[in-house]
Amino acid sequence: MDNIFVQLGIILGISSVLGYGVVRFKLPLIIAYLIGGLMIAATAIFDPRASEVLHFLPEVGIAFVLFLIGMELDLREIKNLGKSILLAGTLQIFITTILGASLAKVLGFGPVESWYLGVGLAFSSTILVIKLLIDKKDEGSLYGKLAVGILVLEDLLAVILLVILSVSDSALGLGFQQAFPIIALAFKAILLFGTILILSRFVLPSVFRAVSKQNELLFITALAWCFLYISFAIFLGFSVVIGAFLAGMALANSPFHYQIQGRIKPLREFFVALFFVYLGTQVDFSSIGKIYPLTLLFTGYTLLVKPTIFLLLLGIFGFRKHTMFQTALSLTHISEFSLIILLVGFKSGVISQSALTTIALSTVMSMIAASVMITHSGKLYKKLKGFLSFFERKNYKHALERWDHIQDMEGFVIVIGARKVGGEIVKLLKKEKIPQIVLDFNPHQVDILLKEKIPVLYGDMGDPEVLDGLNLGNARMIISTSASEEDNKLLLEDLRSRRIEIPVIVRAETADEAQNLYKAGADFVIIPEILAGDFLVEKLRDHLPDGTFFKNRAEIELEKLSRKTLAWGEH
Repeated sequence: MDNIFVQLGIILGISSVLGYGVVRFKLPLIIAYLIGGLMIAATAIFDPRASEVLHFLPEVGIAFVLFLIGMELDLREIKNLGKSILLAGTLQIFITTILGASLAKVLGFGPVESWYLGVGLAFSSTILVIKLLIDKKDEGSLYGKLAVGILVLEDLLAVILLVILSVSDSALGLGFQQAFPIIALAFKAILLFGTILILSRFVLPSVFRAVSKQNELLFITALAWCFLYISFAIFLGFSVVIGAFLAGMALANSPFHYQIQGRIKPLREFFVALFFVYLGTQVDFSSIGKIYPLTLLFTGYTLLVKPTIFLLLLGIFGFRKHTMFQTALSLTHISEFSLIILLVGFKSGVISQSALTTIALSTVMSMIAASVMITHSGKLYKKLKGFLSFFERKNYKHALERWDHIQDMEGFVIVIGARKVGGEIVKLLKKEKIPQIVLDFNPHQVDILLKEKIPVLYGDMGDPEVLDGLNLGNARMIISTSASEEDNKLLLEDLRSRRIEIPVIVRAETADEAQNLYKAGADFVIIPEILAGDFLVEKLRDHLPDGTFFKNRAEIELEKLSRKTLAWGEH
């Protein structure tokens, strides 16, 4: 079973079979990968700790995911969230570490082991959250940006902690880090972030402009940049996570980042699957009988106490209960970083095998439970929204969640989503002087629309409070460009329950989704690919006999593209 192809065949075969069952129950594929890893560890089909497949390839998956999410994160979009992210992330780690260590001590672990376990409970998995955000198409939402910001902060703090726990020689072998580990780390961090700022401003635009005319070369150059910067980060003592994230962030403002994303995404799915299978294989079943009660308590703590801490902290900053709930739920699990921290303690002899196995199994169980809860977050929110009101500040709202700038209007059009198709609709309505209210969950888009003096609400249409704020009874039409079938169904269901009868246009990705939305009450469903085909057929019908239409057509279209963007504020 040492052959790499045999191991890949086993891993992918198990993942495929389990994945089929998981999808039938409308659950995320991550669950199938984690259970597949547990099965490999339990049956010992091959030794996962000696597997070349699981030793190297999962880290490539981490690199791809963080590289792509870095490209989605424009720093301007989280400038208003810096204080919230810093304080909520840091305080949560501090509080959870103390409470977790106290729980471990009560359960019979020694003082040092208890502190290690407390720290292990404090961190959440960046790759799990980002994968689920991408699956739900929520990576641009306010709660998505809050969650990713907190996770990146946690990763940085985890790196600092690992440096403190296992100080090694500096890259130059001068012994500087042994004497001044924190100073050395600060210097390296300045070098890492400073380099990215300089390269993204003065070097990378010219490089990618030069290779952009050939898609394959653009793809290879993007991969080269990603792995070279990861290598630089590792050389300075940082993790793959930090290096990949910064490499992607350097391309966030690049006009070519959409092309790069489209090429890398298929690769990402393969390597991410291997990563979660790898996590499942880290559980040692030889001592499972002794530690399963502890595992259940640790997992329960993570699923109940940890989100409560986040709710309390985020409530202080004036976020609405829907944003708080979605952010806290996204961070309700244990990180793979926790395994690394506990492994450092195990190798130094201060952590027992039972403690290591406890945190490994708790990590897998909390990830499975969190994946299910995040997938069904809308249903959970409906059941808990009364309880969540306790955490909401009554007389203060965060700047991004204030709705007092929306005045009472009559006969307006509601546009949900102001990027791409939605952005063009907003421009048309403004040009025709038709009253409109825009709903968008991207903070940067909201800021741009406010500057354009267009009435806009920040929010997610999955939040009933947001629909209340839209004053639906006075609207003349609703146009939703959201790609989420579930959100569009919720909108149609809400309109029906309020007995509001106005034309509703929604978007679907497939013909099956379109049929479902028509049955749910939509008046017209947009399917972008079908609309594009209809448009092309119409052009051919009108102009195919007349060859003059296509004469100099490329120059005409290029001129139109140079004057027009697909969305407000799109790079």
